[in-house]
Amino acid sequence: MYSEQDLVQACIRQERLAQRQLYSQYASKLFATAMRYMKNKADAEDVLQDSFIKIYQKLTAFRFDCPLEAWLRKIVVNTALKALQNQPNWMQHTDSQMVSDEIEQEEFTLSGFQFEQLMEIVQSLPDGCRTIFNLYAIEGYQHNEIAAMLGVSEGTSKSQYSRARTLLQAKLKNREVLHSPTRNES
Repeated sequence: MYSEQDLVQACIRQERLAQRQLYSQYASKLFATAMRYMKNKADAEDVLQDSFIKIYQKLTAFRFDCPLEAWLRKIVVNTALKALQNQPNWMQHTDSQMVSDEIEQEEFTLSGFQFEQLMEIVQSLPDGCRTIFNLYAIEGYQHNEIAAMLGVSEGTSKSQYSRARTLLQAKLKNREVLHSPTRNES
């Protein structure tokens, strides 16, 4: 078992055992990241494979100024974004699609949902909404950063995020209603 720094150095030297350990140690977490961006498992697997090729090629650029996992995740996110941007009409964004910034402030409890159910709901979002939701809500990017990354306006980023939240709330509420026990009214 290698330390993080030894693992990176061994991978740079193209030691197969170290490369296998890096993959084994991080593949499932990075696959989960890819699944948040891609519509299906096959596309997420492609992103993961392309990401590991880039990881092994770019490990010499890793400077240990952040956790290795964060650096790896950034490569997966960027690879997923590139894959999405190569799809025709991946983000439908026009000013006419602006969504009201007034989002229902009702609290939703997520305790009744399992991780797989939440992932399914997020994956059901349109590509643009799902991508911006992930970048903003999960990865922590600001709208101006997202706009620069995706080549869209900051307003488009905000409206797609707003639309994603609205759609997620509706889907969560719908599932809550569908899965709640029937109440007997007296």
